[in-house]
Amino acid sequence: MTYPPPPGNDPWSPPTPPVDPTLPVSGQPTGPDPYTGIDPYAGMKSEQAAPAHVDPYAAPGYAPAGYPAAGYPAAGYPGYGYPPPQKTNGMAIAALVLALVGIASCITAPIGAILGHVAQKQIRQTGEGGEGMAKAAIIIGWILTGLMVLGIIFYIVIIVIAVSSGSTSSSTSGY
Repeated sequence: MTYPPPPGNDPWSPPTPPVDPTLPVSGQPTGPDPYTGIDPYAGMKSEQAAPAHVDPYAAPGYAPAGYPAAGYPAAGYPGYGYPPPQKTNGMAIAALVLALVGIASCITAPIGAILGHVAQKQIRQTGEGGEGMAKAAIIIGWILTGLMVLGIIFYIVIIVIAVSSGSTSSSTSGY
């Protein structure tokens, strides 16, 4: 036995697939599809057809002659992408921050709500972003302001009740 064994005689090697004589050497089909009747390569030159083999270890950005590099548009075509981000109104940001700080302090909540109204007006005039932040500042600010007013009224009522009940109980004392 000779080393290495001739191809096809090695029992450990996988069998070679049979060669289809109707296909060209490059492996690309020619002519119309037998099922649809459409020729995907009609009107293309032979060098424009898809490459038979793509090297997965090729350097990024490398492309064979006639093809644009991966990730870059072909010459003559504009690139596609996202539009630049819209500028956010600074007063809307400040309004939301003050309204949220109002959860702890209760003093800045009405200021945040008022700034939210001013920010909404500016956003309508300039077309800036931040409308959602301004609306959130208005909602949070006025809710917290309403809760603060209810709390103040509650404490005033409790104090009035305590003072009035304290003055009547001391006058009835037997001492």
